[in-house]
Amino acid sequence: MAAKKQQLNKTKKRKQITASKTEADGSTSKKPKLSVSNPSNPAGKKSRKTFDSVKKHKVAVAGKEKKAPVTPRERRLQAKELAEARKKKRKRHYTLEQDLARLWEKMRRHDIAKEDRAKLVTEALGKMKEKMHEIAGSHVSSRVLQTCVKHCSQSERDAVFEELRPHFLTLAYNAYAVHLVKKMLDNASKKQLATFVSALRGHVASLLRHMVGSVVVEHAYELANAAQKQELLLELYCTELQLFKDLVSLKESRLLDVIPRLGLQKGSVLRHMTSVIQPILEKGIVDHSIIHRLLIEYFNIADQSSVTDIIQQLSSPLLLRMIATRDGSKIGILCVKHGSAKERKKIIKGMKGYVGKTAYNQYGCMVLVCILSVVDDTKLLTKVIIRELQENLKELVLDKNGRRPLLQLLHPNCPRYFSPEDIASLNSSIPSLSVKDQSEPGSKIETLEVEEHDDKEPKEDKELTADEDKTSGDDSHHIETGKKDPFVRRQELLINSGLAESLIDVCIENVGELIRSNFGKEVICEVATGGADGILHPTLDNKINSLHESIASLAAQPKSEDSEEEHVLENFHSSRTIRKLVLDCPDFTATLWEKALKGKSELWAHGHSCKVVSAFLESSHSKVQKMAKKELQPLVDRGVIKTQGQKTSN
Repeated sequence: MAAKKQQLNKTKKRKQITASKTEADGSTSKKPKLSVSNPSNPAGKKSRKTFDSVKKHKVAVAGKEKKAPVTPRERRLQAKELAEARKKKRKRHYTLEQDLARLWEKMRRHDIAKEDRAKLVTEALGKMKEKMHEIAGSHVSSRVLQTCVKHCSQSERDAVFEELRPHFLTLAYNAYAVHLVKKMLDNASKKQLATFVSALRGHVASLLRHMVGSVVVEHAYELANAAQKQELLLELYCTELQLFKDLVSLKESRLLDVIPRLGLQKGSVLRHMTSVIQPILEKGIVDHSIIHRLLIEYFNIADQSSVTDIIQQLSSPLLLRMIATRDGSKIGILCVKHGSAKERKKIIKGMKGYVGKTAYNQYGCMVLVCILSVVDDTKLLTKVIIRELQENLKELVLDKNGRRPLLQLLHPNCPRYFSPEDIASLNSSIPSLSVKDQSEPGSKIETLEVEEHDDKEPKEDKELTADEDKTSGDDSHHIETGKKDPFVRRQELLINSGLAESLIDVCIENVGELIRSNFGKEVICEVATGGADGILHPTLDNKINSLHESIASLAAQPKSEDSEEEHVLENFHSSRTIRKLVLDCPDFTATLWEKALKGKSELWAHGHSCKVVSAFLESSHSKVQKMAKKELQPLVDRGVIKTQGQKTSN
């Protein structure tokens, strides 16, 4: 123990002596560690002074006498200056673009006076003169040019057109300049548009294969007159028509007429068109009407194998992007009519989620009409199409185009609801795939043989339902008579799916609004009469009788001048609808007479309502005439009511 104490005392004394020496010398208590890289910096760390000296050196090298940035704001400003310097070196017209952007911010304001805007536009065009084609590809200056073209005077617009005319093709391929080209075409004169169309000669096919260039061709095609459209199209048919301009000035617009007129070889034309079409389809550039027109002409001259290949490529969600145009809708109908069961299934599944949007489209609704008239797989149709139609039945009934698929099921191919052109497109076919005996409208619809499915497809695609055509053969695109009766198909889509019941419920709930509307009245009339061939009878007789009661209840309401809504017997649309129901539906006639008109005929024998009253005497059903004759004959004798025979004689 004593030895330990002595040792501790010695150690304590040594520490005290060392500390006193350190204080006297002014050095640290610990021995510094020497740095290999910098002996003067024992800790091996760069001091703040070292960083500052390096920055000062860099600034001096850059030829700047500025003080090195210290605060974050100063560092951001210096970084911005460096970025600006790099852009000036990289972009030739960077300073000009900055000036134009400042002018653009002023000229595009809505609250600026026309005179002030005109001055800014003139100033901007002056700065861009002889440099327009170089800066038109910039995302900034192209917008400035668009605004200038929109608001400048005609002389200034002509000057811009002339300066850019030699560079149209280059600009057509640029993602930013394409908007400028479209704006110039919108404001172009007839002569300038003709000049632009001529500038495209020999380059239409290559532009259509380009995602950006195709937009320019389509825009020019939409603005062009018939001769200019033909000029753009004929170039895609044959190499000779592309090379020799004199051959293009033809009156014939159909390719079938052009080939014999010029003595062209059909095989050569077909090969050229195939070489044009295939790259376009592979890239998925199918949104443009000029391409739809090209495909229609191709279908008219192509052989069976060529058409089959195109249909296989289009039988996918790709077709959904085409059916919004007139020719695109025709292509969709042809693909549905001539596609195999497998291809039809792809088309229908590709519409999932877009059925409502398609139904409201003027041309897309006709493809839906064709699908509901042709496809035998009613289970798939119910699952994909009918379910989506049921979600917005009221809106569809009130819409001019949306009601058409419903009317096709209630009354197929009715001339009252479909124009001759619509019915012709529904009955159209591809020559190389058509058969000698075409089905008549309303007869059994064409269906095709089922193609053997690939093993890699999902199980649900491989298993064919009982509704699909299960014939077999070498040619999967051979058209034959449909195996399912059209009436049975309609029953399954209307009755079995529950669509008809939902439709009647919508008509009952909104009877006043629908019967007074221009388009809803037609649907409510078809439903109230039970549809063509009495398809809704007898399954839904109780529902139909409820609808009759609802219409009669509206007609039984007292006549009032203070009411905001016009009475159904006096409204232009509803009075004619009720008149038609009186003529065509005896069950409704009895309900209406007993509930609304009996004893009140003279009250309603004037104005639009007189058409309803006189319809009781014009009905072809003797029971209806007998029911109302006793009360109406005195009104006829007095000349209050005029029958159809009296009107004709007068």
